[in-house]
Amino acid sequence: MEKVKIDNVELVLTNPDNITTKWTGQEDLVRQITASWHIISEDDIPLNPRLVGKPGAGKTTLSYYVAKEILKKDVYIFQCTVDTRPEDLIVIPVISDDNKIIYHASSLVTAMIKGGVCILDEGNRMGEKTWASLAPLLDDRRYVESVIAGIKIKAHPDFRIIVTMNDDASTFELPEYIHSRLQPTIELPFPDIKEEYDILKMNLPFADEEILKITVGFLQKSHMTNASFSVRDGINMARYAMKLYSSNITANKDSAFLIALRSVLGEDGLRILSLNLDINKKNNSNENSNDEELI
Repeated sequence: MEKVKIDNVELVLTNPDNITTKWTGQEDLVRQITASWHIISEDDIPLNPRLVGKPGAGKTTLSYYVAKEILKKDVYIFQCTVDTRPEDLIVIPVISDDNKIIYHASSLVTAMIKGGVCILDEGNRMGEKTWASLAPLLDDRRYVESVIAGIKIKAHPDFRIIVTMNDDASTFELPEYIHSRLQPTIELPFPDIKEEYDILKMNLPFADEEILKITVGFLQKSHMTNASFSVRDGINMARYAMKLYSSNITANKDSAFLIALRSVLGEDGLRILSLNLDINKKNNSNENSNDEELI
């Protein structure tokens, strides 16, 4: 365990996250995140982008990819929840075996000290009191204060932060003074049909071509109805469909996909599928009527 001393207080640092991640397409978003962290003069400071999108759209994956693969920095991911307290974000006291207090730096503070990148994942699940502890970090002061350890921790000049936020109803509204500090806002939309196919193919190189196309077709139609089904849902469906088919549990790939869809997405998925089938029938009926009129 790596340790550092700040104002005679010893902190135990957290290890960076090393995960296997893949990203393809939407290069404009990669450039936007990179630009927000760029420094153009000695008087400049990096921005603190927030990446907004539906759950499962790939916000954390994109953030990690830019930090690790493009900028070549160590990445520290902090998973935010409604129970996250200010001290969880900064310094956590732990009682050792010999009944001494050991101060552990959070992944955020470790990134600050080491000059890495912190991903605050699902940041809008945290309450205002927790966000308030980060206010000085997110402006030109660039520090946090630990009441527990009694120290002020300044961010390394190379430190960068990005906050991912789900666009759904299960989150808190950000206080305005935090909202103004988390800029720019970068929206991550659902990918187009080619990008979605490439993502599934990259994550499931062993998958059957027909199952991939069925999955992508369903996802694209669900996006048109504003359903929140994501690429992650598609990967899970295609993976399970492949397992069902290769295990001879189903006789054909359509049946395998239908079982996978019901298992992964439940009744909502079946409803969207039924809606799309009804639309297709109506369109086919209209085409036949037009053909009869032409005859």
